[in-house]
Amino acid sequence: MKNVICITKGYIVVLLIVLNVTVWTLVLGSRPLSPGSPTWTRIAVPRGASAKDVAGILAQNQLIRSPFVFLLTCRMSGKTGKLKPGLYELSPSMSVPEIIRSLVRGEALQAWVTVPEGYTIRQIGDLLQERGVTDAEAFVYAAITGGFNFPQYPFIASRSLEGYLFPDTYLIARGTQPQRVIERMLDAFERKVVTPYRWQIERAALRHFGIGREEFAQGLHKLLTVASLIEREAKIPEDRPLIAAVIYNRLKKGLKLEIDATVTYIPGDSRANKPKIYYKDLKADSPYNTYLHPGLPPGPICNPGLASISAALEPANVDYLYYVAKPDGSHVFSRNLREHNRAKSAVSR
Repeated sequence: MKNVICITKGYIVVLLIVLNVTVWTLVLGSRPLSPGSPTWTRIAVPRGASAKDVAGILAQNQLIRSPFVFLLTCRMSGKTGKLKPGLYELSPSMSVPEIIRSLVRGEALQAWVTVPEGYTIRQIGDLLQERGVTDAEAFVYAAITGGFNFPQYPFIASRSLEGYLFPDTYLIARGTQPQRVIERMLDAFERKVVTPYRWQIERAALRHFGIGREEFAQGLHKLLTVASLIEREAKIPEDRPLIAAVIYNRLKKGLKLEIDATVTYIPGDSRANKPKIYYKDLKADSPYNTYLHPGLPPGPICNPGLASISAALEPANVDYLYYVAKPDGSHVFSRNLREHNRAKSAVSR
């Protein structure tokens, strides 16, 4: 029994020693590397960086004493997966908890902003304000009304920039003026759409709308409008070129497009598609209501991604005129109204 008591006491002593060493390691390792230092260092935390990656960046820039202590502090405080990417300005006079707090709050000079495909100008404005980049209302106003305030981009053919703000990931300084943010997005659109796809855009504009290359901006605007409809209607990649074909086939035959996503779109106000469209919505007196008005709406209803733009440029070679959504988000396509009515009945069962 005495041996058991001695062993137990020994374990307790060892445990207390380990605990004491751990506490002092944290206390000493968390102290500022250079207390009172007036210097500041800029570091970039990449998207997808782990806490271990961040610890390495901080140590390499001589901002912390120990990567191990930084990681241990993150784990003990539950902050391991909460460190936000961005460009930060940190000082060696900051303690490890202070640095972690800054990274968790996202107190960056620049913030990574990922704009998803299909976001409207309003949704982008909300996102930019949430990330601390710029004021949402100022951004929306500049983007909805200022299309012709950017003469350096001759491909713009609309007062509204809906459709031209390319969905991508941007590193943008906090407090940036809306015009500068818009320029960043238009630069990306020019670099990733206009320049590499110019020939395909010219060919598709001529084929589907009879618009020649001398009116490139007008042709692009119509194709972006088609792409935006595809973006808001398609839920799976395979449906995009098929929906594109339906749109062009109906335009060619003079049929109204009757696309639900256009019915409740309001420039500068709309966010996600309305979950359910009612018959009263179909009577909305809006130029974007494709149940009331033939042809394309006046312009894009969102900012489409490259996949939907590609589908607008290269639609499927099919003669479908109708489609109906299934519960899983995919669509059933039909060649005539009789097939379409059967498909609707089958889907609603």
